[in-house]
Parts: sequence; C-alpha cells; structure tokens
Amino acid sequence: MSPAPSKIRRPPFLGRLSLPERNFVADALRTETVGGVLLLVAAVVALIWSNTLGGSYAAVRDFHLGPASLGLDLSVQHWAANGLLALFFFVAGIELKRELVAGELRDPKAAALPVIAAICGMAMPAVVYAVVNGIGGGSLHGWAVPTATDIAFALAVLAVIGTSLPASLRAFLLTLAVVDDLFAILIIAVFFTSQIHFLALGGAVVGLLIFYVLLRKGVRGWYVYVPLALVIWALMENSGVHATIAGVAMGLMLRCHRRDGESGSPGEHIEHLVRPLSAGLAVPLFALFSAGVSVSGGAVHEVFTRPETLGVVLGLVVGKALGVFGGTWVTARFTKAELNPDLKWPDVFAVATLAGIGFTVSLLIGELAFADDPALTAEIKAAVLIGSLLAAVCAAVLLKLRNNKYRALCADEDRDEDQDGIPDIYQLGKPEYHLRMAAIHEAKAAEHRRLAEVAAVRHAGDEGPA
Repeated sequence: MSPAPSKIRRPPFLGRLSLPERNFVADALRTETVGGVLLLVAAVVALIWSNTLGGSYAAVRDFHLGPASLGLDLSVQHWAANGLLALFFFVAGIELKRELVAGELRDPKAAALPVIAAICGMAMPAVVYAVVNGIGGGSLHGWAVPTATDIAFALAVLAVIGTSLPASLRAFLLTLAVVDDLFAILIIAVFFTSQIHFLALGGAVVGLLIFYVLLRKGVRGWYVYVPLALVIWALMENSGVHATIAGVAMGLMLRCHRRDGESGSPGEHIEHLVRPLSAGLAVPLFALFSAGVSVSGGAVHEVFTRPETLGVVLGLVVGKALGVFGGTWVTARFTKAELNPDLKWPDVFAVATLAGIGFTVSLLIGELAFADDPALTAEIKAAVLIGSLLAAVCAAVLLKLRNNKYRALCADEDRDEDQDGIPDIYQLGKPEYHLRMAAIHEAKAAEHRRLAEVAAVRHAGDEGPA
C-alpha cells in the first residue's frame, strides 16, 4: 500500500516575494516615493498660495486656454484634472495589466486576499459616509470620495517618517492601490458620466481599436502613438465620459508579459518611461491646482460639523482601516491562510491605516461629486486633506512602534555577503552559493590569521632586549 501523498503547504500570506517581483516592486515604489514627496510639496505650496495670495491663485487656476473649436477651451484646473491625470491613470492601467498577467493578481487564489481587502477598503468608507450623512441629513453624492488610496502620498509619508517596510508589506500596499484605482475608474465611469455624446465616444472607441491593432501588429514609434493618444483623449473629453478613462484603456492594451529573450515587456518599458512624468509632473501639478482650499479656523470647524465633510474624514480614517484590515482578516481566516511568522496582525492594521491616505483620486471625485456647489467642493477638499493627514499620523505612530523589527527584516532581505548582486536569502538552498560563502569565510579567516601573526611579531619585538 503506497503512502498517502503529503499535503502541499501553501506559501504564507505576506511571505517573501520572488526576486523578479521584489525588484520590480522596489523600482516602482522608488519612483512613487519621489513623486509622493513632490506631491506633498505641491499640496503645501497650494495651501500657502491660496491662503496668502488667494486672488492670484484663483486667477491662475481658473484661467482658460485651448482651442474652443475643438471643445478644449478649459481652465488650468480642468487641464490638470482631465489632461495630466490621464497620464496617472495610463500608468495605473499598465500596473493593473501587469498585476493580472505577471504580478500578485495572476493567481486567483493568491489574489483573493488583496482584492477582497481592497473591495472592503472601498465599501466600508462609503458605508461610513452614508451612515454619517443619513443620521446628519447630508448629501449622499459624496459617498465615493473617501474610497480611494493614494499610493504616492502613502509612500511619501513612509519616506518622511523614516520607517522601513518589508517588501511583502510594500507589495501588499501597491496591490491594494492598483485594485483601488481600478474600482475608482469604474466609479468615475459609471456614476460621474451624466450626458454622453455618442459621436465623440464612437470616435474615441475607433481610436482605441486602431491603437490596439497597431500594438498587435508590432508597430513602433512614439510619433505614431502619442498623436493618436492625444486624439483619443480629446474625443473622450468631448464625449462626456471622464477623459482619464482613455488613459486607463490604453494602459490595459499594452503587452505586459515577457517573451523569451526579453529583459522586459513593452508595457514595463513604457511604464518605466512614463511613470516619472506621471509621478513627478502630472500628479503634483494636479495637487497644486486642486489642494488650494481655506484652512481657517472656521473652515476646519465646518469640516467636523457638516455631515458631508465629517463623513469624508471618518470614511478615510476609520472606514479605510476597518475595511482593509477586516476584509484581510476575515478572508485569511476563511481561506486558512497563514500569516508570515515574521509579521503580526498589527502590522497589517498599520498598513490598512496607511491606506486611508486618499489624496489624488479623492480630490478628483470630490470635484466631480459636487461640481454644482463650489463652496461645498472646497469644504470636501479640506476634508480630504484633513482626513488624509489624520490617517498619515495614525499610521506613522503604528509603524514607528514596529520600526526596529521592520529594519531587521529589511536588512535580512538586502544582505548580500558574496556581493553578486542577488540577496543571500534567495540563494540559501543553492550549493554554489554555499561554496562561494565558504571561500569568502576561509579568505576572511586567513586574513585574520595573517593579522594575528603580524601583531604577534610586533609584540615580540616590543618586548625584546633593548
């Protein structure tokens, strides 16, 4: 009678990433961190500018430019929100495509935890907002404002407070943000499209089909795709559908899996080129012309007393943390997923709290939700800023409590004693690695013996006869 086959052990939740995935996440988040710092700077500049020289700020923000004959006579703020953010959502589309074909979302079982966590992390803030406004008699139009997570802003907070996060937690946060962006795109497309001009929309669809065919035919050259992308964006802008949808659609069309002999897929290559432009220019400029709101004592008091704004603050600070953590914990228990023994559930809660930083997309949805009420729009923006700040402070405190543990884990992940460019932790089972390490240790021991002999000779000379 043959023995029963041994049960295959599932990899732990938030376990070690594969080396290629770890390298990709590190490169992507490094750019996002720099962009996040620029985003913080832009937000601070906007607040100072609007609260000290409000007239000039409003004049620049509301200045119109662009060809009116093409339906593109837009304000600077509109150009930033609908034009520059198309780059942000283009990168988000590439990230989503890559996650689906080569990243954390390619395996349905492995994807269940971050996807459900992201969905719960969007549903719970909406519920919190709805409850607050149902009790307070406020407008439900802003239910989607606190549902977003700003990965760049979150990483900027990590950079500012000087904490380290293990690669698995950073990847979890990135995957959350990618799924979050997907649902934010769907929310914008479904709930904030009021009137559709079908001729322009049809033209945009035709443009997207041409874009897709050119990609599949292997046509290369920025001089082909950039003008085509601009035409698609302009048609989408005139269609009544939010123009950033065009960016997402084009990002999703790129090939993001590697073929034999390729060091990187076309999608990864284009993302590498466009991400700095998105994180370093598009998003900070959007923040500059969207974050300029009054922060007087009366405005802050209004944020905490008006149901719409209070719902946004509580949705970001309370709803996000409870939603992400609760969805993760329940799913892990239901699927019997084991948490990485190096981490604890409070670590997951800290990351869930960090996900409450909902800056860029929250500001965008706030503008769309209350477009007919400029005063309330400004108050909603203030609520987003305050809610994101409170979430950042709470996350910073929670992460700092475990920073020594994170620093030790990161040191283990990065250690490369044989200096071959590959962290040692990925080579522990390879015989050639142990041979190299034995040679290194023998060389070090020989050097120590040589130094000891030299020291002994010198000592003997010092004690010899005068």
